[in-house]
Amino acid sequence: MRVVKQAEERRNEILDAADELFGLKGFDGTSTNNILEKVGIARGTLYHHFKSKEDIMDALIERYSDRLLSAAQEIAIDKSIPVVERLTRVVMALNISGGGSKEMMEHIHKPQNALMHQKIQKVIVNGVPPILTEIIREGIQQGMFSTPFPYECMEMVVIYANTLFDDDDMITLTNEERSSRMMAFIYNVERLLGAESGSLMDVMKMPGSI
Repeated sequence: MRVVKQAEERRNEILDAADELFGLKGFDGTSTNNILEKVGIARGTLYHHFKSKEDIMDALIERYSDRLLSAAQEIAIDKSIPVVERLTRVVMALNISGGGSKEMMEHIHKPQNALMHQKIQKVIVNGVPPILTEIIREGIQQGMFSTPFPYECMEMVVIYANTLFDDDDMITLTNEERSSRMMAFIYNVERLLGAESGSLMDVMKMPGSI
């Protein structure tokens, strides 16, 4: 008997199978036939949902991004958590490299996948500042921060951090140089926000922040 599933359920099955296969075999090592066999569907069903293997990868990136931003937003609105601790948790939740398989992250950073990388960067640059801004506004109300431009500050912070600390080899740094840049980054963020010196040290000084 033929099993008929809802479109969204079938689509997620395909994405789950592809995610697992990309992690095990690599993107280039995974064929559409591999995905078809794992899900147990016909080629026409696959192409009804996705135009190509690259389209599947693109959808996976979008799914990871949505999950990360949703998790960050959930933390950001929890008023029971102190402002600085909430900033820390949001930054940890926004660690995009922790959202998917190592293979996917390596694939995204390949030169031939510049458009994929650009898409995920766009999600971060547009989605992260509003989440962080609401926390900063709370900090302003509590007297922790003092800036008339909370959103603009967070936008600058995210763009800089995303450029400097993203693993795309745009800027090659030694561990010592990276540590120095991180300290300078925190130092300047505190001044952008009008925060007390050292008050944000634990927020950004962590592996994989933003």
